[in-house]
Amino acid sequence: MTTWKDKLADAVPADWGQEIDSFEAQIALRKQGKIEEKVFAETRLRRGAYGQRYDNGQRHDGIRTQKLPYSSLTKGPDTFWEAPGMQRIKLPYGGMNPQQMIALAELAEEYSDAICHITTRQDIQLHFINIEDTPDIFRRLAAVGITTREACGNSVRNITACPLAGVCNTEAFDVTPYAKALTFYLLGHRDIQDFGRKFKVAFSGCEDEACALVSLHELGGIATTKVVDGKTVRGFKLYVGGGLGAVPHQAKLFDEFVPEEDLLPLSRAIGRVFARLGEKKNRNRARLKFLVQKLGIDEFRRLVLEEQRTMPEDPAWREHFDQIPRWEEKPSLKAVQLNGARRPEGYDQWAATNLYQQRQSGYCLATVTCPLGDLTPDQMRSLADIATRYAGGNARTTVEQNIVLRWIPHDKTIELYKELCAIGLGESGAGTIVDVVACPGTDTCKLGIASSRGLAGELRHRLAAKNASLDQSIRNLRIKVSGCFNSCGQHHAADIGFYGNSRNINGYTVPHFQVMLGGQWSHNAGSYALAMGAVPSKRVPDLIDRLTSRYVADRIGDESFQKFCQRIGKQALKDMVNEFVAVPPHKEDPSFYSDWGDPREFTIGDMGVGECAGEIVSLAQFGFTLAESEAFEAQILLDAGQYQQADEKGYQAMITAAKTLVQIQWLDAPNDPNIVVEEFRKRFVEPKLFWDTYHHGQFANYLFARHEGADTRYTKDTAHKIVEEANLFIDAAHKCHAKFQSQSAGAAKGALAK
Repeated sequence: MTTWKDKLADAVPADWGQEIDSFEAQIALRKQGKIEEKVFAETRLRRGAYGQRYDNGQRHDGIRTQKLPYSSLTKGPDTFWEAPGMQRIKLPYGGMNPQQMIALAELAEEYSDAICHITTRQDIQLHFINIEDTPDIFRRLAAVGITTREACGNSVRNITACPLAGVCNTEAFDVTPYAKALTFYLLGHRDIQDFGRKFKVAFSGCEDEACALVSLHELGGIATTKVVDGKTVRGFKLYVGGGLGAVPHQAKLFDEFVPEEDLLPLSRAIGRVFARLGEKKNRNRARLKFLVQKLGIDEFRRLVLEEQRTMPEDPAWREHFDQIPRWEEKPSLKAVQLNGARRPEGYDQWAATNLYQQRQSGYCLATVTCPLGDLTPDQMRSLADIATRYAGGNARTTVEQNIVLRWIPHDKTIELYKELCAIGLGESGAGTIVDVVACPGTDTCKLGIASSRGLAGELRHRLAAKNASLDQSIRNLRIKVSGCFNSCGQHHAADIGFYGNSRNINGYTVPHFQVMLGGQWSHNAGSYALAMGAVPSKRVPDLIDRLTSRYVADRIGDESFQKFCQRIGKQALKDMVNEFVAVPPHKEDPSFYSDWGDPREFTIGDMGVGECAGEIVSLAQFGFTLAESEAFEAQILLDAGQYQQADEKGYQAMITAAKTLVQIQWLDAPNDPNIVVEEFRKRFVEPKLFWDTYHHGQFANYLFARHEGADTRYTKDTAHKIVEEANLFIDAAHKCHAKFQSQSAGAAKGALAK
């Protein structure tokens, strides 16, 4: 039988082919038990192969409503080896040509659940992939110029760029070829193989727009120019040390102007410093943002520039840099203006939100709205054909999980709209409040706490239903949803953001979302939102209505939502959030006890609540409420510029939450922080009650580190860090309390059974 390896022998680049062959051999050794799973896991992660969860596995957009079976498994699906998983596919700057789009459609159809999912890093993900199929998937991708190498793992992830690059009206220059050059220069480079964690890079053509969200990346470049000796030269305003995740950091300015020819060598030097000095043992502190914070931007800059001067010569960068002037993107059709053509129903609304007038006269860019980032294979194939006929084969994914087609002549936009409608992709609202972004959440992610896609789908449905009546002031607000605190949905950079968590209510675990307000999407994610409190998942749509109605009613002039939030103050915002925190008893409304899109009860088990346990729950809820109040006060102090007071109040919030847990076992625990911390360590951390597979007790370390001593610089950054950590610690304390209750109830049931 002819294999894909045989069929594609001449199409796959030799070095990529050797890497794929090596991976296939490792799969064989893993089958024979000659490679441990933890070793093999790192290998497959560097090829973009992730494990995924199966306890839900539902997509909430009507494309797929049932999870795939895995009846052949002999035990639970703990790893990609034991059950199908997810394959991430890198698309540098989001770029795709028609041949690649067809290949992606075929792979989704033949190997996965028939969905091409666009991520918030311009990647494509395929779910329910069998590990044995990955070598052939890699070969078929390589044959069309796509690699999955370093799509995951401790590596340089997919390098993103503004999807308008090259056609934008306000850009300094096209950043596309720079993103491409850096991608392939660093791909597999020996100097970036020893990172403690992942490393993300982005390029923007403008400083004031959203573009590629430079501020939330380890390395980000904003295109700029300056005149040197009478000649305009290109360069980048370079930022380092940004990141979201549990504790977000704004990127720091590394240099106002890095000449274009220094970009690749300097990036290599940054990678070398990160590899040498970045944390390796504690993964929770291993991102570049922590190294920059530890050293300070001035010392980090000094180390990098010294590294650049002394590192071994590597002429390979020049090969990639020399390709930049050769970059050219061409239209397939002549530019013609749209003149008086009859517009079909819905076209004007679609054009208002989904068409962008390129700086090249007569052409526009069309955004294809992909609800929740999903397309079927047939839709992807059709888009490949449309891109060929209308856009010169130029398509790109976006960080908002859509696809853009470039170089569309104005007179072809009506035909384009009709064709998109025919394949179910003619929705309007791209880049508006309707276009809700969400990570996979509990559908397929092992770290998901609440159903981000389920909530996003519900919000999208409700907002689209009243789109015509939405006030203009709220149309361009961004809503972003993450299934957990890790911010894969980029909730920190949204006007209104949410991340999943849970609360224990009378013996039930109830899905909640932490509310994040006032983030800034523009200016490359210029500032982040802060947590305002958790609300039950089922009340989030009502909260959206309340927030937007208040904004419409009380907005002054053209005041942005961020400015509005700053003006009315966090207490007023908190009061609005508090209107929706109550959870009715299970008997009154059981719908609160299940998540969006999942009819099953979201519970830690059928538990009886005795009088003693009931009293403990009451005390615990009181303590957690006090801790949350203190964390909120810390946010207000931070907002007022009182950084030392914010730090101290955030620390107190963690002490209160820790004492609340200690009191479950020692009702008369004193208020002495030293005793509280020691008892918390002994009773909850050492027995690993305050622990799970992913966090490894990291949230406990937030308390321990602050208890050992404050960062006495008391800057905005240090105070912001403590405030974020306090909120995460409190959420973890809630989870620990629920776990403790579950174990206690199980023990009680066992005793009764005897």
